[in-house]
Amino acid sequence: MTTGWTTPTVTNNNVATVKPAADYTREEDEVALANNKALNVIFNVVDVNVFKMINMCIVAKVAWKTLEMAYEGTEKVRMSRLQQ
Repeated sequence: MTTGWTTPTVTNNNVATVKPAADYTREEDEVALANNKALNVIFNVVDVNVFKMINMCIVAKVAWKTLEMAYEGTEKVRMSRLQQ
């Protein structure tokens, strides 16, 4: 998942609400399934302490970015590590 997943929404009277899963299009359903599979893989390969950092994530890309930040740090931190 390179772009991340967002929950499909429906707009009625200029108010966006979460679209019920039963109303997903085929494409929305496939993307949601891919997100769930990716999130499941991430959840299953981390230990309990790391899982606590990401267990509330509903988007695989957010969970991945959280892990990247925890283990690699920001770009500034990475550059300082490389310079040492």
